[in-house]
Amino acid sequence: MWSGTWVAERLGVELAGGAGLRDLLGLALRRNPKRAHLLVSNVLGKHIPQHPRVVYGTGVELGERVRELLGADVDRAVVLGYAETATGLGHSVADGVRHAPYLHSTRRPVPGVARAGGFEESHSHATSHLLLPEDPELLSSGGPLVLVDDEFSTGNTILNTIRSLHERYPRAWYVIVALVDMRSAADQGRLAEFAQEIGARVDLVTLASGTVRLPDGVLEKGRALVAEHETEAPVPRPMDGTSATGSPAVLAAGVARVALEWPAGIPDGGRHGFTPAHRAALEAALPAMAAGAAAQLGDARRVLVLGFEELMYAPLRLAEALERSCDAEVRYSTTTRSPVLAVNDPGYAIRSRLVFPAHDTAAFPEGDGTGDRYAYNVAGAGFDAVVAVVDSIADSSELHAPGGLLAQLAAHIPRVVLAVVPSYLPSSARLPHSSHDPERQEPSMLPEPLRGPAFSSYAPDEVGWLLQDLSEVELEAPTEEREEAIQSGGAHYAESLPVEYQPSTQYQELFKAALETSAARIARAVGTVTETVLAERSPRPVLVSLARAGTPVGVLMRRWAQHRHGLDLPHYAVSIVRGRGIDANALRWLAAHHDPADVVFVDGWTGKGAITRELAQALDAFGGFNPEIAVLADPGGCVRTYGTREDFLIPSACLNSTVSGLISRTVLRSDLVGPNDFHGAKHYRELAGADVSGHFLDTVAARFDEVTHAVDAEVKELLAADRAPTWEGWAAVERISEEYGIHDVNLVKPGVGETTRVLLRRVPWKILAQRDAGADLDHVRLLAEQRGVPVEEVDDLPYTCVGLIHPRYTRGATGADGKAVVAP
Repeated sequence: MWSGTWVAERLGVELAGGAGLRDLLGLALRRNPKRAHLLVSNVLGKHIPQHPRVVYGTGVELGERVRELLGADVDRAVVLGYAETATGLGHSVADGVRHAPYLHSTRRPVPGVARAGGFEESHSHATSHLLLPEDPELLSSGGPLVLVDDEFSTGNTILNTIRSLHERYPRAWYVIVALVDMRSAADQGRLAEFAQEIGARVDLVTLASGTVRLPDGVLEKGRALVAEHETEAPVPRPMDGTSATGSPAVLAAGVARVALEWPAGIPDGGRHGFTPAHRAALEAALPAMAAGAAAQLGDARRVLVLGFEELMYAPLRLAEALERSCDAEVRYSTTTRSPVLAVNDPGYAIRSRLVFPAHDTAAFPEGDGTGDRYAYNVAGAGFDAVVAVVDSIADSSELHAPGGLLAQLAAHIPRVVLAVVPSYLPSSARLPHSSHDPERQEPSMLPEPLRGPAFSSYAPDEVGWLLQDLSEVELEAPTEEREEAIQSGGAHYAESLPVEYQPSTQYQELFKAALETSAARIARAVGTVTETVLAERSPRPVLVSLARAGTPVGVLMRRWAQHRHGLDLPHYAVSIVRGRGIDANALRWLAAHHDPADVVFVDGWTGKGAITRELAQALDAFGGFNPEIAVLADPGGCVRTYGTREDFLIPSACLNSTVSGLISRTVLRSDLVGPNDFHGAKHYRELAGADVSGHFLDTVAARFDEVTHAVDAEVKELLAADRAPTWEGWAAVERISEEYGIHDVNLVKPGVGETTRVLLRRVPWKILAQRDAGADLDHVRLLAEQRGVPVEEVDDLPYTCVGLIHPRYTRGATGADGKAVVAP
């Protein structure tokens, strides 16, 4: 029976195509707002355990066809695969091409490795892809680029990737490789049009082609069907004497570890590039590794080699070598992030699933790598041994815990063998770990912090700026021009500055009124976050604020500690840039002058948590620093240390430099910031007449005494509470992004502070506001009126307001009415 029958009969989905298409594909269902069905490949080795010779041979065959197509240009080709599904397929294609280096996109950020690009996969459950080659010249050779994915459905992801890469690394020839071409008739002509648009040749190589015909209302029917059967999802009967979730006793008795003797210096896959020389070294080592694994299998007759998310190629090659060298029947598949409905029916592609927590969370910023993971068609499939292959980062306590992957496997398969491939880090990622020893620390060659009044209007003891002064450099650009450059990928937002907003008299009066109204509320939040830091982090913390929104908060926390406890705390401001990380030289300066364990990073507020994750990722390369950030307000539920989780008006968010010591947003541009420089910023001395930085600080600090008792009571309650991040803000942003047809979470700015920034610095599209927000949004309404931006009142908004940046510079964007939004 065809493994798509169950879905086809219930949803009316039709798989139409040439001979053999049904041999390649089955159908399943999943929860997805854009696509109810899932095409399940029988030869990819992801969801369906398959003979490794079939999986590897399929990729190599496609690669050989590409080699023939490229002819004399083959020696200049580079192969690029897509994470996570096609990392192994792309690598196999590269083997078929033979002399081509290979790179695959990744969802794992790696500190210290420069990003050569990135893109979004709009239909995916986890969209952000990074390109992190160890060789920065890998993509700039100009030879043919071969892009490999498991299916070519609409073509959006691959064409958007090519468009993005073509702007940075233009070339004359692109080859798209996929197992199947499933484009609709409407999409068929886009490839030629796209090639003409970019002025390059674009070819397509696939095994088969066809289309999926969907009846009207299929999304709604699919959701209903998933909801109906999720409660009936099959739980395969575990082995006698065990539970379905495994147990420590079963785990200890049923898991063996094999030392693979992985060749030194060979990458675990293509995350940072894999060269023909790497392949030759791996080929030579495979027989010994397979023999080591076979020795742990005993008399097993049916063996599964189970890979791990992006780690597909290494376990595939191990499985193929094992298949060649032993008498057992060997199959291969991998775990995945993708949630799919399981139905125990021969006409359905996903018969069973194991669910377990992620076990490579150490590779991700806080919150990014958590969640459930899945292994399909493993339980109940008759395997009597499984070799689980992970990298060393994923060889974690979560992997070995009751309910983890190994326990789940041990509950269903008699023999579990664990094989660990060493996680490969490029040399640029191996940054020296800080080890603070004041007596042995060499004098820092970096400059001393900048201080007011020479740099900023703050008093010299209030804050030291670990920045370089770029005041004499022309960095400002018109808002619309910056927005177009940022959204098109032509420039990073940190490479220029917006023209400083000059508030009208009406807006200045609004700021003053808001400050008087909220000063006590802010003072209470300052006291709460400061006392929490003193109680939990360090009795004498070194405050390091993230310039510039965090700096007024750092000054206020320093004032609270001085006023309440007589502490004279050091306070510095450093630069952190989304997508580029924190200023590494600033961290080195801090490590040379203070114990990193005492450093507490401070920011103003959280939105969706992007900077929180960026900080955790950046600090991973520096030992001793605590990545947990302290913020005044945490409406996004992203941190443990906060003054409040309410989303209310913090008046310092109403203005730009004139409430932040007359300092600009920070700048990171390669022609201005060298490898031994701090990031830069400007001191707007000419705006001194409009400066209210001191007034803001003094007004809030004057309310410290009246909120002391409330702070003490609140801190006592907080210290006893569960304050684990919920990341509710991120979930809300994803929902809003989908609902308003933006499809880029970076264009959704949640919270009062972020919405204000949108109105002051970006090209706002519309503002979403709670119906009962009241005076907290007076300044937002005024700014929106001045810029002609509609304010839409909505129900069930988790923030007081959300700012939506205009997506007009994003190709294919649609507005809330579903109509295309195009550049003017």
